[in-house]
Amino acid sequence: MNRQYKRMMKKEEDRKKTAGRPAVKPPGAPTKKERTKPGQFFKEVIAELKKVAWPTRSEVVAYSTVVLVVSIVVAAIIFGMDFIFTKAVLALYGVEV
Repeated sequence: MNRQYKRMMKKEEDRKKTAGRPAVKPPGAPTKKERTKPGQFFKEVIAELKKVAWPTRSEVVAYSTVVLVVSIVVAAIIFGMDFIFTKAVLALYGVEV
């Protein structure tokens, strides 16, 4: 009998012992929380948004430019590789288009 099997048997015995009793929460366990009202929720959202470090207009323009340029370069590389591999495969199999 290995340790894992012994542990499994102990858990099974403990489960059978507590099967008839209602579940008791340990001390300090969180109780069921009340739902936040929509007004309070939006107040908290606005308070959190005031804490955000928003980028300046020049930062947004710079980051957007970088994303567009990198996207175009990657698309061009993929297009070029696709074109070259297509020509290579067609030449390998002797297919003329």
